[in-house]
Amino acid sequence: MHRISATPVASVYPHYVAKAERKGRTRAEVDEVIRWLTGYDDAALARHLADGTTFADFFAGATLNPDVGLITGSVCGVKVQEVEDPLMRQVRYLDKLVDELAKGRPMATVLRSST
Repeated sequence: MHRISATPVASVYPHYVAKAERKGRTRAEVDEVIRWLTGYDDAALARHLADGTTFADFFAGATLNPDVGLITGSVCGVKVQEVEDPLMRQVRYLDKLVDELAKGRPMATVLRSST
């Protein structure tokens, strides 16, 4: 098990928001990305953050977007589609989406939308 499995999502979430905000994006956009990936609504996301839910439990309860397989590319030199551990792949998906958001990509592109 990787130590990220026991890490609370709430301890990493501010870093996702800060990264996005440094590049002119918003907390609401970070939340939209998380909701798209996990299927959680605003209330469920807020509850997980407030409760200190670990990444393992956060993703165990998530209903991943059916288009998650369209997330490809590298995060820290690791291709997300090649990560073998399911939890680590899910965390890398989230990292990749936040990276794309921070790079200024249009939200439709980040969320793998055809519109």
